[in-house]
Formats: sequence, C-alpha cells, structure tokens
Amino acid sequence: MSIHLSPMDWLGLFAQYMFLSLISISGAITTVPDMHRYLVGQHGWLTDAQFTSSVAIAQAAPGPNVLFVALMGWNVGLNAGGGAAAGMHAWPLGLLGLAVTLVGIMLPSTTLTYMATRWGHRNRDRRGVRAFKQGMVPVVIGLLLATAWVLAAGNGAASATPWHLWLLTAVAAFVVWRTRVHLLWLLGAGALLGVFGLV
Repeated sequence: MSIHLSPMDWLGLFAQYMFLSLISISGAITTVPDMHRYLVGQHGWLTDAQFTSSVAIAQAAPGPNVLFVALMGWNVGLNAGGGAAAGMHAWPLGLLGLAVTLVGIMLPSTTLTYMATRWGHRNRDRRGVRAFKQGMVPVVIGLLLATAWVLAAGNGAASATPWHLWLLTAVAAFVVWRTRVHLLWLLGAGALLGVFGLV
C-alpha cells in the first residue's frame, strides 16, 4: 500500500494522537475505535489488516501496552514511503510515523497524569475525588468493550464468532470481576484451550 502524506497530514496525525492521549482513560488501548476511524475509515492510511496486526503484535510482545501506537505510526510511515515493498528506503518515514504517533499519545497524558496524580494524592480524602474515581469505572469498561468489538469486527469475527466463545468471554469477565484469581491463570487457561483447539 502506498499513500501520500503532506506536512499538514503529519501535523494532523500528531494533533489527533495528542487529542486521543487526553481521552485515553485507562490506557491508550481504549482509544482504538477512534484510531481505527481516523486511520482506516477517514483517511485510508492503513488497511484493516495492518491496523489489527499492529494491535495484535504489540499486545503479544512483552513491554508497554502503548507499543501498538508505535506500530501504527510505523505502518503509516512505511505506507507513505511506498509501502513495505520499498524496503529500507521507506524506513525514515516509518521512523517519522513512529515518532509522531508515540510522542503525540505520550506527551499530553504523561504531563496531565503527573500533575493530576500529585493533586489527587494531596486531596485523596475529598468526596469529589472519590466520586470521580468510582464514576470512571463504567466509562473504562465501555471503552474496553468498544475496543474488543472493533478488533473482532476488523477480523470479520464479530458476526461469525461461535456462541461458546462469547460464553467463554462472559465467564472470564465474571471471574475477573468477582474473584481474586490472577489474570495470568486465565491467560494460561486460554492458551491451553487454544492449544487443544477448543477456541
């Protein structure tokens, strides 16, 4: 895939990721639906496969959760440099895309988090601070569900998923919500189910 990005497009990409940084409640992964809308739907800078692969590869790799943003930027830059077929000649634009998206998503949220955490810690006993923390729980859950839906739909799995996978998802969510079972046990159980071909 080959695209053309003007300097204003790069600036718009940076501004979009700065905006997403400010609404990324509970991490950048919750803004995946809007990233998909912007990169795939609105501008066509990434294909569905590139978008979904960026998220999947970064989530499978060890390291910070936000790495998928860097992969998206890398892929946008590679596409602007003539696509993967252009080879190393596209790498400078890939690195530019990586820097634009990663700095854009990290700078505002890091600054805001630092300032808000200091203020929140000093005022942790105030009723408004406690109410805000409790009120954010349903917002975060809704954003995570929207992210899961976009990723499933990107693979064409949203409508074709068998009922037993939805049931497994509901059971796992219930176990996380109502018990103290560590998430690694659930991930291990999911891996075993996958090895045996049950999911």
